[in-house]
Amino acid sequence: MRAVVAAYASPPRAYHSFTHVQEVLKHFRDVAQRPGWTHPREVFLAILFHDAIYVAGRSDNETKSADLALEACSTFLPREKLDTARVRTLIELTARHGKLNRDELDEETRLFLDCDMAILGSPPATFDAYDDAIAQEYSAIPKLVYRLNRNKFLQKLLEAPRIFLSDHFHARLDGAARDNLRRALAAAK
Repeated sequence: MRAVVAAYASPPRAYHSFTHVQEVLKHFRDVAQRPGWTHPREVFLAILFHDAIYVAGRSDNETKSADLALEACSTFLPREKLDTARVRTLIELTARHGKLNRDELDEETRLFLDCDMAILGSPPATFDAYDDAIAQEYSAIPKLVYRLNRNKFLQKLLEAPRIFLSDHFHARLDGAARDNLRRALAAAK
């Protein structure tokens, strides 16, 4: 576990740190209560490792994080009957937030991805802290380029018929997420 926590500390991160993992695990526990997980161990591992390798702006973060997860499974859980292909798929799908069609995903995958995106539907102060932290992580990118790309991402989410892929998260967080996105876009103008 220390190695995973250490991975999340390098490079230093304002948002994609182990604190983010802990927040996603709170949603994991909520889903476990209702509606439940079909593959809880695989989802737990995907949450644990999904941002273990993270350098802002890199396109291979998720693949490298999945590689690290499978290496850890092989090293520390060699006798466990885990669906490591599922762990890899879940982690790699996080690279496609905002680009996925819910009809192409099973409900458990939708729930996993929504656990990671639940921050969008958080109270305004929490969302604002998240938005500021993301900007800090991308501080090496020119501000204008960052803001243009960030606004494009937020606008695409806002225009989607559903921000959250699962019914569980959609019912609970969609309205708050839309309010947060509108506010963030208005503030960026």
